[in-house]
Amino acid sequence: MKQRSPWGWIPTLYTAEGIPYVIVMSVATVMYERMGLTNAQIALYTSWLYLPWVIKPFWSPIVDLLRNKRWWIVIMQLIIGAALGGLAFSMQLPYFLQCSLAMLWLMAFSSATHDIAADGFYLLALSPKEQAFFVGIRSTFYRIASIVGQGLLIMIAGTLESHYRPAQAWSITFTLTAVAFLLLFLYHWRFLPRPAADVTSKQVDWHNVTANFIDTFVSFFRKPQIVVGLLFILLYRLPEALLVKICPLFMLGKPNDGGLGLSTGELGWVQGTVGVIGLTLGGILGGWAAERGGLKRWLWPMVLSITLPDAVYIVLAYFQPDNLTFVSVCTFIEQFGYGFGFTAYMLYLMYFSRGKSSTAHYAFCTGFMALGMMLPGMVAGYLQEAVGYLNFFIITMMLCTLTFIVASLIKIDKDFDESNEEEIAVKN
Repeated sequence: MKQRSPWGWIPTLYTAEGIPYVIVMSVATVMYERMGLTNAQIALYTSWLYLPWVIKPFWSPIVDLLRNKRWWIVIMQLIIGAALGGLAFSMQLPYFLQCSLAMLWLMAFSSATHDIAADGFYLLALSPKEQAFFVGIRSTFYRIASIVGQGLLIMIAGTLESHYRPAQAWSITFTLTAVAFLLLFLYHWRFLPRPAADVTSKQVDWHNVTANFIDTFVSFFRKPQIVVGLLFILLYRLPEALLVKICPLFMLGKPNDGGLGLSTGELGWVQGTVGVIGLTLGGILGGWAAERGGLKRWLWPMVLSITLPDAVYIVLAYFQPDNLTFVSVCTFIEQFGYGFGFTAYMLYLMYFSRGKSSTAHYAFCTGFMALGMMLPGMVAGYLQEAVGYLNFFIITMMLCTLTFIVASLIKIDKDFDESNEEEIAVKN
């Protein structure tokens, strides 16, 4: 069988991995705002969509055992494409909220399953040398997918809103996305390689699998500093977990309500393009710094970086500027700081997962990571509606104190190998 170049499928595979995640986590928030939902409703409903990533570690063994990774990848891409089509159709229905949430749930579970299969396939299809070389490539194309989702798709919808009702504009946008995603499915169905190591288990001892999973799960909660570790995982990003749900709504909100009054297209530029570029550059700089100085040395600069730039939203909410460049610069600063500070978080997850069953323990860590974003997001809208945008951002800034507290509690061994950070394709 002809060997396929990784350049022929890694860029498209990780683009396909990033797009549904961005739609579920970010684009849906903007779409529901344009469809007239309240901030409390939007934050609550879209935060529940984190759940598949919270519980992903519990069904990843099933994905590994039932079929090969290639099968899961192409089938999940087909389902995601169909869900996007269903989401487009639901925009025109009387019960669009229920129908659209059902399609987003289907997309979320399929996307989480696709993540499991794609990351496993990456390890099976490439040699260790190729894995090291392409880790930056896959991360780059995941970021490109973020720009396409948070930037291009929202700007397309914004352009269409100037000619059609919001429901029609978003229906057309999701239809175009569905067609593009189904083309990705067809491409991967035809051209994704078939590595010899990617085989389906012929005989599965489910009793042994269950026992091993339980042992691994129990051993995770017996790790040293487990309470401190979980507090760090859940609270380090608490301010950002609140901001991520409210910031786009604040930027779209009417000035009379304390918002900035941006159009949908302007939001796509500010957060989906300028913001994502800042996040990416911050992450690159964070990885470079950690590789050379280590997590122990860079922990506190990264803590400052992930917290202090949150103050830009207090400035924006107080002055409510109508200068798009100024808003873009503020967003870039906050996202750059978040990208740099997030590196410490991902490195700690790797550090905490060390030892026996490190892969499974890292999966549990990412589940708690998603939980740490899900729970605050569920109440963010209610809090904002109760106190207003300015006071909400002040409260968020005050909560940065918890980030400092949990960072002060963790202990990092001197021999921790920070160079492993390049193995993580950072996701927020």
